[in-house]
Amino acid sequence: MNRTRRLTTAVAAVGVLTVAVPASASAVSTITISGATGSAPLVALLAKKYVKLKPGKVKFKLAQGGGEVGIQDAAAGRVTIGNAARDPRPSDPQGLTFYPIARDFFCFDTNPANKLPNLTTAQAQAIWTGQIRNWEDVPGATVTGTIDLIGRTAASSLPPLVQSLLLGNKTISSLAALKPSDGLVEQTVASDKNAIGFNSGYYASQKDVHAVSYNGVACNLQNGKSGQYPGTRTYYEVTRGPAQGAASAFINWIQHSAPARKIIASIAIPLS
Repeated sequence: MNRTRRLTTAVAAVGVLTVAVPASASAVSTITISGATGSAPLVALLAKKYVKLKPGKVKFKLAQGGGEVGIQDAAAGRVTIGNAARDPRPSDPQGLTFYPIARDFFCFDTNPANKLPNLTTAQAQAIWTGQIRNWEDVPGATVTGTIDLIGRTAASSLPPLVQSLLLGNKTISSLAALKPSDGLVEQTVASDKNAIGFNSGYYASQKDVHAVSYNGVACNLQNGKSGQYPGTRTYYEVTRGPAQGAASAFINWIQHSAPARKIIASIAIPLS
């Protein structure tokens, strides 16, 4: 079982986690979370560790849906916490509190049959706007045929960030097949030798896809941490109003504890 599948299992396990407690202990807190698929593996690991540290005190129900969904779910009170993968905007619903927990890097990724060594900004723009449609016209490509663009739906916060940070504000072509999660982008790219997608760093680092360097800088955790790689963003936990009770305690633990920082450093970029 590869790392993605293990963490997918972990998400599911935490999502249905129940903890045996004495019958009198009716104050077990349930924290519900939805939102960004990019940060879902990280939040699942953090929740799993937190449950172990607070036996009989807290349980989690985790869902995904995309970063924009998490923000709207938090605003509407449908969940305790929304996972967001972009900075707050003036257009967001009023009364939300964004708590930064980590930073992430995101990559263009191709099928391992097409280990594209690098994309310049101009090349990435030409591919993602549909100006270039065949791999034969991309230097370093090791496959031939039509380029299959794999993007994300509007429920994700990632497409605007890709456009602004990696595509020089060019708009992604309507030719792109849109997927509702990072996991599905990874799976599609892994199964299609002519595909190129974009993904959060965790998914783009899996062995079944190939992370493409950008302007000569490898897209990996090390370069994300050093600041050399330009495609980075902040992960947030979002609540309606200031976090209260169990949610406040969980977020405070993420932001300030050594165990949480160790988990974050394993697959994302800790906040300094």
